[in-house]
Amino acid sequence: MVTKKRKMVVTSALPYANGDIHLGHLVEYIQTDFWVRFQKMRGHACVYVCADDTHGTPVMVRARAEGITPEELVARSHALHTQDFADFEIRFDNYYSTNSPENRAFCNGIYQAMQQSGAVSTRKLPQLYCEHDAMFLPDRFVKGTCPKCGAENQYGDSCDACSQTYPAEELKDARCTLCGQTPVTRDSEHLFFELEPFRDFLKTWIPAHTAPDVANKLLEWFNEPLRGWCISRDAPYFGFEIPGHAGKFFYVWVDAPIGYMASLQKWCTDRGESFDAWWQAPEAELYHFIGKDIVRFHCLFWPAMLHTAGYKTPSQVFVHGFLTVNGEKMSKSKGTFIKARTYLDHLRPQDLRFYYACKLNGTTDDMDLNLGDFVNRVNSDLVGKITNLASRGAQMLHKSLGGRTGTMDAEGRTLYLKALDWSDSIADFYEARDFSKVMVAVRELADQANQYFDAKAPWALVKSDPEAARGVMTSVLNIFRVLAIYLQPVLPAYAAKTAKLFNEAPYAWSDIKKTVENSAIQPYEYLATRVEQAAVDALIAAGKSAEPPPPPRPAKAAASSAKPTTTDAAPSPAEAATVPVKDIIDYDTFAKADLRVATVLSAECVEGADKLLRLLLDIGEPKPRQVFAGIRKAYDPAALVGRQVVMVANLAPRKMRFGVSEGMILAAGNPDGAL
Repeated sequence: MVTKKRKMVVTSALPYANGDIHLGHLVEYIQTDFWVRFQKMRGHACVYVCADDTHGTPVMVRARAEGITPEELVARSHALHTQDFADFEIRFDNYYSTNSPENRAFCNGIYQAMQQSGAVSTRKLPQLYCEHDAMFLPDRFVKGTCPKCGAENQYGDSCDACSQTYPAEELKDARCTLCGQTPVTRDSEHLFFELEPFRDFLKTWIPAHTAPDVANKLLEWFNEPLRGWCISRDAPYFGFEIPGHAGKFFYVWVDAPIGYMASLQKWCTDRGESFDAWWQAPEAELYHFIGKDIVRFHCLFWPAMLHTAGYKTPSQVFVHGFLTVNGEKMSKSKGTFIKARTYLDHLRPQDLRFYYACKLNGTTDDMDLNLGDFVNRVNSDLVGKITNLASRGAQMLHKSLGGRTGTMDAEGRTLYLKALDWSDSIADFYEARDFSKVMVAVRELADQANQYFDAKAPWALVKSDPEAARGVMTSVLNIFRVLAIYLQPVLPAYAAKTAKLFNEAPYAWSDIKKTVENSAIQPYEYLATRVEQAAVDALIAAGKSAEPPPPPRPAKAAASSAKPTTTDAAPSPAEAATVPVKDIIDYDTFAKADLRVATVLSAECVEGADKLLRLLLDIGEPKPRQVFAGIRKAYDPAALVGRQVVMVANLAPRKMRFGVSEGMILAAGNPDGAL
């Protein structure tokens, strides 16, 4: 029973702007959406905020590879993410970006408080430095041989072959991905947030704000002194520069959780609300939904940061497990690493929401999306049991009795009241995030209503006693209406269609106590349809298809530095000079050419040569290839970095006065010689 209106801020972890939303991500956003919608149905003031996590080296590297700015990449990702979430019926009150003025202000303020409390220290760390580019190298700007398994061409933080992590300076045969040269190790001074001073605070806070299994795991860290957390990164880095430390930027995990505050601040500003009234007020509640892989950031560093800055800490951190598909880790080769948009291209979002609700139980256990079980549950429970009540009752009522309800009969009213009796229990299940128990209760009530309907056989009864048949249909429709209200947090569009069927406004939780008797209903609109196995098979096939990388685009500088064009009209094909075809070669001769796609790591002009550019090309070998290309007049060197070109990889090295050229890139030319 609701006795007091609550004031709540709810968040989900921020998806990274460097990638697409996939079904694993949706485990979190969908269950948070369930919980928020339930709270709003109960009449509570509940604000759901989130944002794109935009900063860090991967965003910078990908933007460079595509020839766009990080800001352009972030904007594109934001548009794609918000569309995916909207199409899965996930309703944020505000979805923002960590690359915002509000986030910068909060970051600077919290950092200043951390400094003033004496919790920030400095120490020197060994780091790879490129003397050619005169910069410290972020992990993703270094490649080399994995020190653990010996796999070549691995990044400076982790190995794709063996999944091991390591410091970048441990890489063998390390090279700078910008210029291809071997970096040296230098000391770089970094900032650390010291956690040991917060030992007593955290040791008390953790058990009170996390589940027992999460708390027990976190408290294992307290068996030894808590180590300081490095909160700075060297330039180049896409993020916020740390005040008073030129060339140093906040580590992405500093400003990411602060993004919750920034998104709420944006929501408050747009509505004339007070941030403190939602975050700082004694009655305000704050809840985080996160995956178990980011627990230490949210339950060690984050509460300590908030505490030292004088902000309220989360009321509770809800931690969930990972998603498996068919009992295994999601796999691209098996087609089970499924992006949100790929799913939407083949199946309905409400079916996934329904299935996730059947599996989620408020614990940190991993959740399995068994695709066979998915088909069976949607078809059997959602379509065959729950929706069947509305489909048969409403269509029969319109076909035989003018589409008008009557009065529930005695047996039907008893079943209806029994459905109402579940209200408090189902509300408790929602509150505890044990959504699977909600679905079990709804399914059992639907079973009983279908049994009643079949026993009464209104399709036959209507011939001999139309009003008695009307009473049966009225009973079934009222029971269905209650079940649809119970399901509204899980199936919002489904519940909206149900409200339309009964000529009602969007439902609040208290609306279950109303009945629809002696009133007209709208013609039945299909609420759910069966999942066809062919659609699931097509989804898996689409998941197996390799997605090509986005086409590289020239950097903005290319527009101003490109070769000017004349205003003369281009000659027609007949007027153009005919270039003679060279001697014919056979296929075997052509097949000897080994053509590879290469990424341009660096491009620079060659002193003393007005046509040549010196390129360093990455074709996946331990060391990049140096190639001299006569394209200087057609391309600005800066615009080529990160782009991909076709290279003849097995051309014999050619010694030139500027150095050795280890291949040739392909380009197309016009008859006038322009490329």
